[in-house]
Amino acid sequence: MELGNISQPLYGPGPKAPGSSTPGLVGMVHGFLRLVQPNALPVVLCCLLFFLSQLLLYEVGFLVCIAIGLLFIILMPLVGCCFCCCRC
Repeated sequence: MELGNISQPLYGPGPKAPGSSTPGLVGMVHGFLRLVQPNALPVVLCCLLFFLSQLLLYEVGFLVCIAIGLLFIILMPLVGCCFCCCRC
């Protein structure tokens, strides 16, 4: 097994959608992932504060999705309880 040049890896263009019976669903998932995380991961490690700010900028799409999910998880039971207990 040949490992090649480990210090300078060669990366391809990225993952391709697998051939499946649901190409519309696969395209929708890949479109969502490109929308949430359009930028490449920053590799500059010279300054920790700069790297953390770049990393937060890189992950902002995931952070927004997590915030919406947590808001949904907290608010849905409260709204349901209000509708069930406080019927007008």
